[in-house]
Amino acid sequence: MLFFDRKPASERPWTEAVWIYDLRTNMHFTLKTNTMKYEDLKDFIACYNPENRHERRESERFKRFSFDELMQRDKVCLDIFWLKDESLEDSENLPAPEVLGRDIVENLEVALEQFTSITEELENR
Repeated sequence: MLFFDRKPASERPWTEAVWIYDLRTNMHFTLKTNTMKYEDLKDFIACYNPENRHERRESERFKRFSFDELMQRDKVCLDIFWLKDESLEDSENLPAPEVLGRDIVENLEVALEQFTSITEELENR
């Protein structure tokens, strides 16, 4: 999720730092069997602190990266990880291939249903 403030063009970057919340690592959401719920976002909402962003504090999942740190990254990539993915530590800990396959099929079926619905809506305009 990205939030931006609208600012006038400037030769000097307006952004001094970017806050990143890692909701991906070790969460394993799916479109049907393990969907994201409001409870999954409560920690993000508390960390984000929309009422006073100058009082934000880093946590295990919420980190601040300075503009200079980001610019030093390869290709200025924002795909940033700092938490260790527990499922990748031990290959014996991975889900069975049939479980992975079932999850992929389920996600593709849900995506196809959604695209079909959108296409039908567009055709009926």
